[in-house]
Amino acid sequence: MERSAFRAPAFPVVGGLLVVWAVAAVVVAGLIGGDKSEGVIVVVIAAVALITAVVVSSLVAVSPNEAVVLQFFGRYVGTVNEAGAYMVTPFTTKTRVSKRVRNFETEPAKVNDADGNPVEIGAVIVWKVVDAAKATFAINHYQAYVTIQAEAAVRHMATCYPYDAHESERMSLRDGAAVAEELTVELRERVELAGVEILETRITHLAYAPEIAQAMLRRQQATAVVAARSRIVEGAVGMVQMALDRIREEGIVELDDERRAAMVSNLLVVLCSEQATQPVVNSGSLY
Repeated sequence: MERSAFRAPAFPVVGGLLVVWAVAAVVVAGLIGGDKSEGVIVVVIAAVALITAVVVSSLVAVSPNEAVVLQFFGRYVGTVNEAGAYMVTPFTTKTRVSKRVRNFETEPAKVNDADGNPVEIGAVIVWKVVDAAKATFAINHYQAYVTIQAEAAVRHMATCYPYDAHESERMSLRDGAAVAEELTVELRERVELAGVEILETRITHLAYAPEIAQAMLRRQQATAVVAARSRIVEGAVGMVQMALDRIREEGIVELDDERRAAMVSNLLVVLCSEQATQPVVNSGSLY
């Protein structure tokens, strides 16, 4: 689990190092030319060099939305998440992990949907690192891990639902918001091990595979024609019923069953026909 590392402000430490250099320079200058001063000068210079090495190895600068994971001879000692310049444990290995929001688009994958039809599907994944220690130590190359898991989740989602639901109560891949929400939940569970949070997913590419695209297009067109015809017939029956009721209520003419049937037939032809009908004017008797 990620924990905060020991740290101290860097600028006072750097200021103290400059003071050490100044004092060492004064001491060395005073010893030059004296008897048996060479050994002392070497000791002073070695001590200053050691102090400098310790201080320099402990300095780290952290950018905004960045974390630095510290290892001391292979042992995890903590993470620095706050932006700024710090002094940390000397001689530690520092691994930088970006916590900025990132996104990528999966390549369109060809997979069979729940009905066995080959479809092509792709998605955009928005994510960021929330636990730098897990991203560094739990898995190898967390960016590649997220990419592979995203592609696997998109493929699995495509196999769970049909491309188009012909039953109103059944969810399909074309229900973008619902599918994206379920994909987000599944992908969050997959990448939690890597210390990554999935912020959002969106289906960006969804189509039938080329080998069945034309057949499915004709099927969709036929479904649309049937739906349109059903609506036209429903409206025409209502208009015929309304016309018969008005004729009966206002006593315009009395129709027997045969003439009523003929009138219904003619009205349905006029209302349901795709082309304009040619009326026939009765210039004789009532019948």
